[in-house]
Amino acid sequence: MLAEARRVRRPFHTLACVGTAAHHAFEQGAGVGLVFQPYIGLRGAGTLWGLSLPTWLGAAAAGSSRWDRPLAFLSGLALGGSAVHFTLWPWTAERGPPMLTSAEGLRPELLPAYNAVLYAWGMSALAALALETPRGTRRWGMAGLVAAIPLRASARHHFRWLSEQARSDPAWWNRGVRAPAG
Repeated sequence: MLAEARRVRRPFHTLACVGTAAHHAFEQGAGVGLVFQPYIGLRGAGTLWGLSLPTWLGAAAAGSSRWDRPLAFLSGLALGGSAVHFTLWPWTAERGPPMLTSAEGLRPELLPAYNAVLYAWGMSALAALALETPRGTRRWGMAGLVAAIPLRASARHHFRWLSEQARSDPAWWNRGVRAPAG
């Protein structure tokens, strides 16, 4: 009975959530801040993700059909969120799949791991939509994918804001970005 209670019912949806958390943790750890931080501050963004990610994780692990639509939407958003990076930053595909060559002010030695995070995040979200989302609710995944489009503008704003913060108010969380010269 206890083992059954701990069983993860939607492992790919769970991994899509974990991928989102890994993306945010990677960026925070690298010193480029959290998604939505320019709008609601570090504490607000930390609270937002600290509450929403465990809720998503719990819903994915439980796997109840009542979560079909939100899980599909969130996996679509995760797939779109990972893909947005490849529309914002330079990449190369000389040795296989596209790999970012620069992103968010990250140090070059961090890019291989960052690319791995983005691919694991996106692929788990795609697998969640294809393998664990009921056919009738996949349109919610498409809605999540479309909802990721504005994240592109948000990411551009985030990087401009972060560059300004590095110049005007250096702090531990923005240590990954050097203040622009001039």
